[in-house]
Amino acid sequence: MSEALFDILRKVPTATITTMLLKKGIRRCWMNGPKPLVPGGARIVGPAFTLRFVPAREDLATPESWASPISTRAAIEAMPEGVIAVADAMGVPSAGIFGDILCARMKKRNVAALVTDGVMRDRDGVLRSALPVWCSGVAAPASVNGLTFVGWQEPIGCGGCAIFPGDVIVVDDDGAVIIPQAMVEFAAHEGAEHELYESWVFGEVEKGVKLPGLYPPNEDAKARYAAWRNSRS
Repeated sequence: MSEALFDILRKVPTATITTMLLKKGIRRCWMNGPKPLVPGGARIVGPAFTLRFVPAREDLATPESWASPISTRAAIEAMPEGVIAVADAMGVPSAGIFGDILCARMKKRNVAALVTDGVMRDRDGVLRSALPVWCSGVAAPASVNGLTFVGWQEPIGCGGCAIFPGDVIVVDDDGAVIIPQAMVEFAAHEGAEHELYESWVFGEVEKGVKLPGLYPPNEDAKARYAAWRNSRS
């Protein structure tokens, strides 16, 4: 993925991206559950680095498992710079999958953000780490109270969406969306054009123009928008 495409996507709201993907028949692209732990931050774009939890199994989900080669600790050390870590925590609300130390390490490794349909623990410490986090809430118990970590960089389901390693994730105050790799260029360019059209529509609405025929546009609206667009170049 080119950084130029990412720069375009940083200017395209997740709401617009969902509309662009709908044109391609993709309806399950917005993750149900993850919300910004700190609203009002910048829109973030990055390739998905996936992590997968399954239900807790008592002989495997133990504090000792944190030292295992297959652990969240090991997964963090495998994360390249700039990725968005996406964790399938099955929407479990009572087991915090990451806390302050793990988030601090992710921030140190220049991970762009963490997205999960599960919950976090050590909220104050996570905030101090300055790692941008999208999650479903906060809970004090550790992950092993309700989940078993089983691997990373494999297909997962998070918030009702299928996510493959390398898919592009965009997060903002409306939540988290996934763009399939093959549709990133389309979503970026079509999304940017859609945003420009909507900026023109706002101006028309301020003038008192009625919405039918304007949004979505009829031929007259398309012609007037084209003239406005050309006048800007």
